[in-house]
Amino acid sequence: MQEKEKILIVEDEEKIARVLELELEYEGYEVTKAATGFEGLEKYRAQEWDLVLLDIMLPEMSGIEVLRRIRADQKLTPVILLTAKDSVEDKVSGLDLGANDYMTKPFQIEELLARIRAALRLRPARAGEINPNEKEWLKVADLRLNEKTREVNRAETSIELTPREFDLLVYLMRNQRQVMNREQILNAVWGYDYFGDTNVVDVYIRYVRKKVDYGQQTALIHTVRGVGYVIKEV
Repeated sequence: MQEKEKILIVEDEEKIARVLELELEYEGYEVTKAATGFEGLEKYRAQEWDLVLLDIMLPEMSGIEVLRRIRADQKLTPVILLTAKDSVEDKVSGLDLGANDYMTKPFQIEELLARIRAALRLRPARAGEINPNEKEWLKVADLRLNEKTREVNRAETSIELTPREFDLLVYLMRNQRQVMNREQILNAVWGYDYFGDTNVVDVYIRYVRKKVDYGQQTALIHTVRGVGYVIKEV
């Protein structure tokens, strides 16, 4: 029997935490709750998790500080931030610290579940899991990407990517030489139930292309007009 994926909910609003717990357990996840920042960090460090739902406004320690300490531990567990604030500053701070995604309250549970599925599809392997390819690199020409360590480099020069940019590049490299349309990319990287503008794909392709191809003699990420995008050697 396959082990259930483990999700830690760090949320001080009991009604919200309980609804999330019930919905996630119904979907087949193993769920643990924490009501404060300190409790959340303590439970996080006590075992391996597949994903963390982390509220930003928490007693004792803010969600942003919890996230900072999680990433300081060099752990790559996917983290989705939950916040009542709709401010760009909160979102940018969280993403810069290594959050994989964020949801602004109130949110639709279907969208959150889709974001969770997307994050879990791209998560690093947990300790002890069998992953025969974890030591291997994805390669396209002189571009190399390690899914386990999240290292990316081109021509031996390190490339820094945000979590979403990294997920997008992983998807393209896993499907190198195949032209992927916007809907395919959106479903794989953002989730099947993503309700936002499909132009987000074009925006993030531009971000990744700037980091991967800028200043290089040969471009690897190509636009196929009227179809989509492909990564390949020319």
